[in-house]
Amino acid sequence: MSWLKAGFKVGMGLILSLDTSAKVCSVALHENGELLASQEVNLDRVHSRLLTTLINRVLADTLKEKTDLVAVAVSQGPGSYTGLRIGVSVAKGLCYALGIPLIGVSALASMAWQVRQMSVEEVRVCPMLDARRMEVFYGIYSSKGGLLQAEGPLIFEEGVFQEELGQGKLVFCGDGAPKLKALVGDDPNAVFVDGLYPSAIAMGALAFEKYQANDLEDVAYFVPVYLKEFQTSTPKKRLF
Repeated sequence: MSWLKAGFKVGMGLILSLDTSAKVCSVALHENGELLASQEVNLDRVHSRLLTTLINRVLADTLKEKTDLVAVAVSQGPGSYTGLRIGVSVAKGLCYALGIPLIGVSALASMAWQVRQMSVEEVRVCPMLDARRMEVFYGIYSSKGGLLQAEGPLIFEEGVFQEELGQGKLVFCGDGAPKLKALVGDDPNAVFVDGLYPSAIAMGALAFEKYQANDLEDVAYFVPVYLKEFQTSTPKKRLF
């Protein structure tokens, strides 16, 4: 079964983006890559209760209908296990009901995109999401958005990022970055940007690029990228 609307040309249209990977739950609506409206709520454990409300708000604010959508984009992770499952479930439900494609976007890539919009310099970006204790999810992106270091979990240890910082300026962002300041904060090549989190607004811009490239997900088999198995046991003692 095709997930493209019959007769619709890939490369243009209205895309709804959902991000539930972190504490902030956000929804955005883009048309041909341009932001039309967005809504977000910064509260714990409200994703399942408010996500549908936020979707309805952005559609109402723009006088659009769900049937106008050509695709739905969703955060594929990493991030909150529960949050990611909620976002993916809602996104899949919309895609099945409307017969439109699903686009998965990395939560880390959405933060790196935000940094690139702030700077005219060509800098590498290292977004980080808190994974509890001294562990984060991270990746390193080039100034053009390419992935230089594959996304994955990282436990901070002595000498962390020493090699990467020796290669030049590296911008750290996300709620996992403050953990790193005590270890590398005095390095002149370490730059910290506060207040950034995964955002449906950034996701929408990246999703449009994927949509144009026909880089779509298999709705039936798509699952979040958790980057590590869910654990409830007490981890081994670490250096920090």
